[in-house]
Amino acid sequence: MSQAAVREAPRALTHDRSTVEAVINLYLDGLYESDVDKLAAAFHPTADLRWQEKGEFHVLTRADWLERVSKRPSARSQGQQRHDFVMTVDRSDESTVFVKVKCALPPRFFTDYLVLLKLTDGWQVVSKAYRYEMRE
Repeated sequence: MSQAAVREAPRALTHDRSTVEAVINLYLDGLYESDVDKLAAAFHPTADLRWQEKGEFHVLTRADWLERVSKRPSARSQGQQRHDFVMTVDRSDESTVFVKVKCALPPRFFTDYLVLLKLTDGWQVVSKAYRYEMRE
């Protein structure tokens, strides 16, 4: 590998990482603002959300989730502080990333597990599993 190729490789990785981070930031902003356009841009149309509540397994389509989001007041409009941050980014290869984030819509505090794939149109969340706890 040439010296120039070695110098170029880190930039390519950084560019891809920042693109993943842009999608995650779009997701977190969309959650905080209850902005379905931002959330729709971050999530692939076939993505779903999965969680367990009171021992029961649930699956929600992206469309149904976005409808729910559109009907709830945003944390931002209620003057709530943001409680979101990225815990881990695990990149399997150039087109697959697993991201663990913490976020909140008080009184619910979430841990989200997001799978992103680099598709022809760029990075998108293709699956989300999460858990939450209630806090005062």
